[in-house]
Amino acid sequence: MAESMKLKVVAPERIFYEGDVTFLEFTTTEGDMGIYPRHIPLTVIIAPGVLRIHEDGQVREAALMSGFIEILPDQVTILAESVEWPEEIDVNRAKEAEIRARRRIEKGKGINLYRAEMALKRSLLRQRLSNR
Repeated sequence: MAESMKLKVVAPERIFYEGDVTFLEFTTTEGDMGIYPRHIPLTVIIAPGVLRIHEDGQVREAALMSGFIEILPDQVTILAESVEWPEEIDVNRAKEAEIRARRRIEKGKGINLYRAEMALKRSLLRQRLSNR
C-alpha cells in the first residue's frame, strides 16, 4: 500500500472531507501545487481551482474557492471559504453569476473590478467542474 497522510477539509457549514490520501493537488495564489506524504511544513493561500484528492487509486475532484492550507509531514488541513463536489454545483446559478461578473467587469474599476474578476473565476470553475 502506498504511503498516506491525513486530509481534513473544513468549510464553514461542514466537515467537507476527512480521510487518508496518497496525493493532493490544488491551486494557490502562487500557482498549482501537489503534496505527497512527508512534505515539509508549509502554509499557503488557496486560489480558486480544482482540488484533486488521490485516495485508494482513485481521484476525486472538488471546486475549491479560497481559504488556507496547513501542510505537515503526516497531515494536511484545508480551511475553505467554499468547497463543493461537482454534483452539488448549481449550474444555472453559476451561469447567472458569470453573466453578472462579466457585466461588472465591463464597467468596473478598482477593488470592484478585482471582486468581479474573482466572481468570474469562481463561476467558470463551477461550470467546468460540473461538466466533467
